[in-house]
Amino acid sequence: MAKGMTNILKQAQMIQAKMSKLQENAAMKTAEATSGGGAVTVAVNGKNEILSLSIQKQVVDPEDVEMLQDLIRAAVNQALKKVQDELSGEMSRITGGRSIPGVF
Repeated sequence: MAKGMTNILKQAQMIQAKMSKLQENAAMKTAEATSGGGAVTVAVNGKNEILSLSIQKQVVDPEDVEMLQDLIRAAVNQALKKVQDELSGEMSRITGGRSIPGVF
């Protein structure tokens, strides 16, 4: 019984170390997304930070600011989803598919 518990603790420590490494490397994960047929391009990292934002001149219309806001929001949300999906996939591989609340 004690040997089984020791193995479980070793596995938990190994998973914890891998999760910590993944969290450290999250900033290096990046994703890019576009909206409006390339009118808005956004790059984000795994820490949910916007790294770059590019807006084509022709989409900037002072009479239709709401459209530009929608394009930016769509591109940002898509890029964030991409990077989070990648991190979730890596986390799933580490945990063997088990969900750990509060982690990614």
